[in-house]
Amino acid sequence: MPQLALYTFGVLTSPLADPAPLTREFLDSGDAVYRRISRHPGYLARAEPADGGRGTLFDLDWGAWGEFVVPAWYDKGRTVETTALAATLSLWTDLGSAFDAVYTGLHRAALNRRYDWFDRTGHPSHVFWWVSDGVIPTWQDGVSRLEDLHEHGPAPQAFTFHHPFTPQGTPTGPAAKEA
Repeated sequence: MPQLALYTFGVLTSPLADPAPLTREFLDSGDAVYRRISRHPGYLARAEPADGGRGTLFDLDWGAWGEFVVPAWYDKGRTVETTALAATLSLWTDLGSAFDAVYTGLHRAALNRRYDWFDRTGHPSHVFWWVSDGVIPTWQDGVSRLEDLHEHGPAPQAFTFHHPFTPQGTPTGPAAKEA
């Protein structure tokens, strides 16, 4: 049975190392959000560092999820002091489950604060695509699909909550209406 891959990417207004209260709020909320989402029905897995997470996103060992890469348009830093991004890569059973996890609970509360934490880039912040059962998407897959979505719009290989496709490539209705 196909599984749904989800890649998210955002450019933070301040580097992750910034001690400012807004940056701290964003980082402090992350663990609770991830814990809640990992228990959500339909959630299968997410990219996590194989080595326990010591270092920058760029030098961590991500195991089967591959080398950490970012979209070509990301123009902020890549060091501990300058990295200003948030990215996730996850697997879901279906679009409805992912939608429910993103637009309810703690994640919804965090999403409501996105403009406190993230730059408005003019680029999509998320992309979905279907993978075969047992396939682990890579960070490069996510970046390629996000860039494809930005350049060409929604299609079976790169789509959004509001312009989704079935595993067979047929357009379907939105996952749900945003609150």
